Amino acid sequence: MCLAVPGLVESIDEDYAEVDFGGVRKRVCVTLLPGLKTGEYVIVHTGYAIERLKPEEAKKRLELWEELAQMSDDPE
Repeated sequence: MCLAVPGLVESIDEDYAEVDFGGVRKRVCVTLLPGLKTGEYVIVHTGYAIERLKPEEAKKRLELWEELAQMSDDPE
């Protein structure tokens, strides 16, 4: 099973982008998403951006991740 968190593309340098995952920045390959622009959200798997997300969809997914994080912090 693969879990993927949306990341925000902050900069692009040819075939690679700097992507922010809630404060954690990673360099990922973007060759699978031609025309990708800074400010877009992507899903990354094994170092490759594999899918663009609309901002509304990214927001929904990020809210779900936050819910899961809060549940794992709950001692009950």
